[in-house]
Amino acid sequence: MDKNRIDELVKILNKASYEYHTLDNPSITDQEYDSLMDELVRLETANPSLVREDSPTVRIGGEVISDFKKVTHDIPMMSLDDIFNEDEVLAFDERVRKVISNPKYVCELKIDGLSVSLLYENGKLTRGATRGDGTVGEDITHNVKTIKNIPLSLPEDISIEVRGEIYMPKSSFLKLNEDRKSKGEKEFANPRNAAAGSVRQLDSKITSERNLSTFMYHIPNPNPYNLNTQEEALNFMKELTFTVNSNIKKVGNINEVIDYINSWTSKRKDLPYEIDGIVIKVNDFNDQRKLGVTARTPKWAIAYKFPAEEVLTKIRNIELNVGRTGKVTPRADLDPVRLQGSVVSSATLNNQDYIKEKDIRIGDIVSIRKAGDVIPEVVEVKKDRRTGNEIPFKMIENCPICGSKLVKKEGEVAYFCTNKNCDARNIEGLIHFSSRDAMNIEGFGESIVEDFYNIGYLKNINDYYKLENHKEALMELEGFGEKSINNLLNNIEESKNNSLEKLLFGLGIKHVGKKTAKILSEYFKTMDNIMAASLDDLSIIPDIGVKIANSIVDYFKEEKNKELIENLKNNNVNMTYIGKEKNINELFKDKTFVLTGALNSLSRDEAKDLIEALGGKNTSSVSKKTDVVIKGSSPGSKYDDAIKLGITIWDEEEFLNNSRRI
Repeated sequence: MDKNRIDELVKILNKASYEYHTLDNPSITDQEYDSLMDELVRLETANPSLVREDSPTVRIGGEVISDFKKVTHDIPMMSLDDIFNEDEVLAFDERVRKVISNPKYVCELKIDGLSVSLLYENGKLTRGATRGDGTVGEDITHNVKTIKNIPLSLPEDISIEVRGEIYMPKSSFLKLNEDRKSKGEKEFANPRNAAAGSVRQLDSKITSERNLSTFMYHIPNPNPYNLNTQEEALNFMKELTFTVNSNIKKVGNINEVIDYINSWTSKRKDLPYEIDGIVIKVNDFNDQRKLGVTARTPKWAIAYKFPAEEVLTKIRNIELNVGRTGKVTPRADLDPVRLQGSVVSSATLNNQDYIKEKDIRIGDIVSIRKAGDVIPEVVEVKKDRRTGNEIPFKMIENCPICGSKLVKKEGEVAYFCTNKNCDARNIEGLIHFSSRDAMNIEGFGESIVEDFYNIGYLKNINDYYKLENHKEALMELEGFGEKSINNLLNNIEESKNNSLEKLLFGLGIKHVGKKTAKILSEYFKTMDNIMAASLDDLSIIPDIGVKIANSIVDYFKEEKNKELIENLKNNNVNMTYIGKEKNINELFKDKTFVLTGALNSLSRDEAKDLIEALGGKNTSSVSKKTDVVIKGSSPGSKYDDAIKLGITIWDEEEFLNNSRRI
């Protein structure tokens, strides 16, 4: 009797949940739902062996895991290339039309959340996983089950994988931040970060309380279900009770795509969730197969990103930051303002000349935007809003951290703190060493590095490799435990195996950036060879000018730097170049290349990697020193410049054919 009633309640409640969360058309009241849920909980508590996998009580959460297991995607979860303007939309259509005569497109809102893969076996949800790097993600099944519009079972007993986006509605985001603020906890910057943080909770009860939602938009293997188009796949997912965005539209040509983009560019703020662009997909699956994919992106889809927004705010103060080289950079302290989905409270001001040129003053109302959609910058001072109380900026004479005299070097626009023992310089240098492009020691964010520095455990680069000696003491620090400290120490140990260029860049030698570190490492092969190199040895290397050569020689003249390298050796940090050898092609060797327009068979990054692998160099602008311009579809002004200068021009086919001649 109890089993029959449990089955009946599960059926009623799952139907009600689908109607409420997916169809937005509830058939029972909240009071009725709560009453039925209470009855189900009582029956399941009394009969734990009768609890079904698809019971709505699963969504309450409570499962706690110790760690996230890795998941390998049978079909990679590919990313999309980004485009930013109408010309690039037209260029995408042109590339498609070279293969498909009359393509139809499906336009989808680009939900600002995180990708998820849902796997069902015989109609039951068996796994939820993050995208990860596209090939390997993380198992988040325990959290996925708490999201109310993800079906725990399907109306058909089929096995299928569907993919989509987990997001946090704006209303859930506001409520979450209000709760966190009332508890004195740090607020989330934007709904995407909040959703990502919620999905990666070890305790599913926390995820359940965050009120996440989903939109499904992709079936990676549509063949077993006789689906021929993206439109059919979307309708099939609706039939399976998944939530599919209601604003998706099939269009007949690229002009309708542009109309769709323009429409949602102005309407997106009215949506109850955040979007950051439009995804454009070729509708027909046969057409998609003909177009194919690159190593990481499909050629049949593209993501149009909305242009950067500008907002107004007030400059509270102008502060000065000291970097690892001693460079002092002004920064605007702003009234917090929301910009492109995140709260911004500071913006770069570059240098004193920049401030003077724009006449930026403390108290000014300014417009800001994100440069490259990443770093906020001041666009314009609203001088008509001035009250007369604004304070002009005046450069200080002493370092704000250590008090040393600031120096403006000849030919430089910036001021520098020359005290090599300045705490700010040391901390920035340590942060740089562990950063992704340098030694890539995961877990060492700015706050952790600063804390370890102030405690005294991390004063110089070599101290990273001595932290093992302080393990017990570190585990006693607030916010740390054995597991988190073990993770940090394991990441440090892994960094010892990095190739030489990572270490060389991490040392923070002035003028030695990521690219220069790679060139030096490829050329000299070992740290000892670099340390022994003379000015003449360095200057003969292409792209290594006198300024860089002098900086390297000066760095390794200092005894403390020699001692640092010796200590790193003693701690078994790799000192040799272990990157791939170049497969030199005489048509590319030591030649300078410029790419313009869109390539069909390669992404721009893949083309650049191929050029470098064959011995060539990439630059971004055309000059008399350019050897070859590679022209894709819809080339820009670089193509015109190449013609004027009489520079050799290869089309995509010629580029690929020449690359195969070894």
